[in-house]
Amino acid sequence: MEITEQEFQAATLRGEDVRRRGYAVRADYDARQNRLVVDLNTGVTIMVPVHLIEELSDASADDLGEIEISPAGTGLHWPRLDADVYVPSLMQGIYGTKRWMAAQLGAVGGSSTSPAKGAAARTNGAKGGRPRKQA
Repeated sequence: MEITEQEFQAATLRGEDVRRRGYAVRADYDARQNRLVVDLNTGVTIMVPVHLIEELSDASADDLGEIEISPAGTGLHWPRLDADVYVPSLMQGIYGTKRWMAAQLGAVGGSSTSPAKGAAARTNGAKGGRPRKQA
């Protein structure tokens, strides 16, 4: 695939725009609190529990401890896991694919309890519970 000079310049400008919003200058794994800690050039520090990041959620502490920052500072790489995380996505609160994030949110929502949810379940139970599936 051949890239024109104009396409190259446009891609370079997009990359510079991404970096202006902030890039990683330091990244560590906090084993005590099981979270990723990323310091940005802007002075902001992002702390994210690793179980929220799809590619890191099942990794061991030893594997999480070795982090490389890309030369542009927009990517984090875990060599032992062959996993990558895009720093601008972390800044936006995007920790995995849409499908994975929906499953995480659904699991939390389904396990939540409240007086209203309990009352609704009792009312439904008094009516005979869930309707049986038709064969």
